[in-house]
Amino acid sequence: MDRRAELAENLAAVRARIAAACEAAGRSESEVRLLAVTKTFPADDAALLTDLGVADLAENRDQEAAAKTGEVARLRPDAAVRWHMVGRLQRNKARSVARWAAEVQTVDSPRLADALAKSVAAALDAGGRERPLDVLVQASLDDDPARGGCPLGELPALAERIAEKSDIFHLRGLMAVAPLGADPAPAFARLAEAAGSLRRDHPEATEISAGMSGDLEQAIAHGSTCVRVGTALLGGRGLASP
Repeated sequence: MDRRAELAENLAAVRARIAAACEAAGRSESEVRLLAVTKTFPADDAALLTDLGVADLAENRDQEAAAKTGEVARLRPDAAVRWHMVGRLQRNKARSVARWAAEVQTVDSPRLADALAKSVAAALDAGGRERPLDVLVQASLDDDPARGGCPLGELPALAERIAEKSDIFHLRGLMAVAPLGADPAPAFARLAEAAGSLRRDHPEATEISAGMSGDLEQAIAHGSTCVRVGTALLGGRGLASP
């Protein structure tokens, strides 16, 4: 099987899982966006996904993404691709990310928000980007600082800090990763509750990014509007593009 056919088969299977999960939850399939996580896979694979109708692609390391986004643009100059940052982000990478990302899903501290704000503002002023950055606040569901995420009790203050910069940021909602080695359902339930609280203060922040290859069904059952899928689409982790 050639790579395009393999990706098409995998994509159909993932979309079928999303459709089944939505039906089981009494939701419309249109409510859940598929985000293809292309980390460690070559730009050729990302380009093939765009051929198959996937418009939202994600990376988790700026160094890899900065090169890959440019390569995909050369391979598919007419493709309308939105790139998302879904990995932990260091403040010293904010300037680079501001140049290629349409959305950052992992803002988890005031210091990171401020660094991104400065970089996005500079990129907007210089013409390096055309619109504000879409931002999701990463919520911590396990209180493990090594995995990133803002403690749930600190979410309102961080969200307000982001929302105040409406000329630079668009606050979209919350993102989270389920705790390791545990049933993800209770964690996703806590995330849904936090998202509901956020929407009361920020009605435009409707996104809940939760669920990956192994737990997307549980995430959709608890209101996820964006699933981040890598392995089920692309297979086991490959070699990073240069």
